[in-house]
Amino acid sequence: MVSFGTWLPSQLLPHSALDPALQLFGITVGLLLVPQGIAYAKVANLDPQYGLYTSFVGVTIYCLFGTSKDISIGPITVVSLLVGEAITKVTEAHPDITGPEVAACLSIVCGVITLLMGMIRLGILVDFISGPAIAGYMSGSAITIGLGQWPKMFGLTGVDTHQPPYLVFIQFFKQLPTTHIDAAFGISGLVILYVIKFGTGHLAALVPQLKKPLFFMGIMRNGLIVIVGTLLSFILNIGKESSPFKIIKDVPAGFDAMGIPLVRLDIIKESMGVLPSIILILVLEHVSVAKSFGRMNDYEIKPNQEIIAIGASNIIGAFFGAYPATGAFSRTAVMARSGAKTPMAGVFTGCIVVLALYVLTPAFYFIPEAVLAAVVVHAVSDLVSGPSYVLELYRTSILELIVFLLGVGITCFVDVETGIYASVGLSLAIMLLRLARPPVLPLGRSPLKSQHYPSSATKSITCSTDQHYIYVDESDPHFTKVLEPLPPGMLVMRLTDSVLYPNAGHVAEELTQFGKSRTRNGDRQRDVKSLPWNESIDTSKAHHDQPLLGAIVLDMAAVRSLDATGLMALGCVRTTLERHAGQTVEWHFTGLQNERIRRDLLAFGFGTWDDHQQSAMEISAPSPVNAQQPAGFWKTDTLEHTEISMPSAEQQKQQQYHRGSMMMTPGNDEKAIMESWRSAACMELDVHRFSIRNSMYDPMEMDIDPYYASISLSTDPHDQLPTESYPCFHWDVDTAVRTISDRWHQKKSTQPCISV
Repeated sequence: MVSFGTWLPSQLLPHSALDPALQLFGITVGLLLVPQGIAYAKVANLDPQYGLYTSFVGVTIYCLFGTSKDISIGPITVVSLLVGEAITKVTEAHPDITGPEVAACLSIVCGVITLLMGMIRLGILVDFISGPAIAGYMSGSAITIGLGQWPKMFGLTGVDTHQPPYLVFIQFFKQLPTTHIDAAFGISGLVILYVIKFGTGHLAALVPQLKKPLFFMGIMRNGLIVIVGTLLSFILNIGKESSPFKIIKDVPAGFDAMGIPLVRLDIIKESMGVLPSIILILVLEHVSVAKSFGRMNDYEIKPNQEIIAIGASNIIGAFFGAYPATGAFSRTAVMARSGAKTPMAGVFTGCIVVLALYVLTPAFYFIPEAVLAAVVVHAVSDLVSGPSYVLELYRTSILELIVFLLGVGITCFVDVETGIYASVGLSLAIMLLRLARPPVLPLGRSPLKSQHYPSSATKSITCSTDQHYIYVDESDPHFTKVLEPLPPGMLVMRLTDSVLYPNAGHVAEELTQFGKSRTRNGDRQRDVKSLPWNESIDTSKAHHDQPLLGAIVLDMAAVRSLDATGLMALGCVRTTLERHAGQTVEWHFTGLQNERIRRDLLAFGFGTWDDHQQSAMEISAPSPVNAQQPAGFWKTDTLEHTEISMPSAEQQKQQQYHRGSMMMTPGNDEKAIMESWRSAACMELDVHRFSIRNSMYDPMEMDIDPYYASISLSTDPHDQLPTESYPCFHWDVDTAVRTISDRWHQKKSTQPCISV
């Protein structure tokens, strides 16, 4: 759980711990963190010191557990807003509970949950939340926080900032005529912050020699504006009993709130609407920032260890009176640009916060609230995604643009937590939709060597097998002019994702529809009355001119796994298309990614022509195959509609029984069956993993197009590759198509043509 052992020993050496550069990095972030901590505590409806407690514990404890040298844990705006909402709900329902008690309770509960998430390695859950969902609710939250601070900048007292942002916006302009002198501090402070931000950057580009001092000046702009505002406030309040503008007044020195946090079920119950969103933001914000700066500075972070660091920091922070904290982008960016080499810089940042708590608290009395509001507005403006980001989403994905806009809209018109849940929920729904509806692409082929584009006259002629091809999506606009037709009776399709239970039905429907639409029905004499109620025979000439389906080639390069539902769906497609074709249909697979897929396909009767392997239910014991046996070893696989080799009635019954209802019988012991399938397939696979290509004798009897009697043969460069031991598994699509064409050519040249 701890990670400081890798770097702490070297940093404990005197020359390392007292390194002026390391101290400067920590002090720089500390000067940024102190005014932010005070300002963010006001967003959380807490006194300023609680923001400093949160800042101290976060930066000090993180260096013991974290894996990033740049991360600075402390209060952030969105979490502060949610904590403020929770405090309001709890204190309204239970007046005897104070705001700091609610904050400490939330801190320890969030800490325990995130610590457990890290320990059981749930950091992967962060990857399920899309970037547009995060950007959406972060932008909406920034708008909410900014609008909530504008009344404080203008000194308006009649605006309820706990309402939805659009109502705050309306009330703000209604109350604008009652603006107080606070506006002088707020507006001027905000303008100066932006002048320093953009002015230092522009001046550094013009005068490179001043780049470093201008960089530190830009970092300390929040502290500078607070210091200047406090001095002016002190001068204006000399000799006055009450201030003409709002100031934060008394701030107790030291860690006044240290103690055992109060954990009450009443607090947790009232905070349940906000608590999940706080945890979600703690994890998402921190891990995304850590990953971003890890990539930027070329080091690796461990997401689960980072989540553990968040949990430990918040658990310990609860005993100091802190509220939930996480890594912040702005402070992390400052730490990274400062050049910190280890997390040790966070210790010096903590020292600055402690110094502020024990020495500077009397000066905090005169800090104008309008200046703090300006600091918050300036900070959250960077969280709003700009027009360029929206334009990128529009150009790349309309669905993700909808997720982003939904997050912004619901956050601004309802509340922050609802916006978070809506954007994240829609993002997950889109991910599941894409998983459940992967495209099944029909492939066409383009010759690797061609002297000219095929004309409309030559497109009906299939090239001979001395030509090699690449297989591409038929709808790819780059290949529409050079595509050549596939050999007759052969279909090639590409599966673009794993075939699992959410998408198995969709994949089966696509394969079946494509197979039926590209080939004719094999039984011409089939009675219309025998058809299912929702089917009809296509009697058009175009359909009649289509070939019979003889082989299906599936490109499985994108398929990483198959589950039982997916395999059963493929089995159902095989049965349906063989019934449609009126003959046995070969199934060939290319680009298989791993041994498990091979074994599962073998277990369900794919990959071979052996009757004993054509159905998964028929594998009851391993039957090793001699690797030296010729390809003709596999037995003839025949169906009811084949004219050449008719099986007996008992064989037909067994085939229909095994390929049909038996696979779906509820009484089967599915676990035992699957183990039997896999053990048999594994043993056979180990016995003859690879073999030498022998004669092309084909045990499968079927009607073959006359085209295959006249095609020319040539040497295949793939002959140099190891040969698959199973006749229906191939390295690539071109090899599969050539293998099928060569075998059909030999059969057609040695057997009489079968009339159809």
